[in-house]
Amino acid sequence: MKDCTVYKTLTIIGKKWTLLILFELDRGSAPYKRFNELRAALDTITPKVLVQRLRELEDDGLVVRRVDTTHIPITSEYALTESGTALLRVVAAIKEWGLAYKFDNEACRCTSCKMCGI
Repeated sequence: MKDCTVYKTLTIIGKKWTLLILFELDRGSAPYKRFNELRAALDTITPKVLVQRLRELEDDGLVVRRVDTTHIPITSEYALTESGTALLRVVAAIKEWGLAYKFDNEACRCTSCKMCGI
């Protein structure tokens, strides 16, 4: 089972906070978000877990990090990669399935996940 592509994919996206981080990076019009913006938006995530998940997402090619050394303190900003954006399209398809077959959620049906307050 370890060699199953679905199993491997779920080990990446199935970790707590992973999808919420990706959703937050997709929200709004600015492509890059600072660490503290993400931390504030995901108000109950600990800084340690956020750092860990961002590093994992970067290693998996879903997120890219940009470091700004022109200011003090040095800041890190994060954005979705093409792969991360493609994954969110898959999640949107899962949402459509859920709305069609399992859940009656009119507010969710009328809201783009990019605009959703989750």
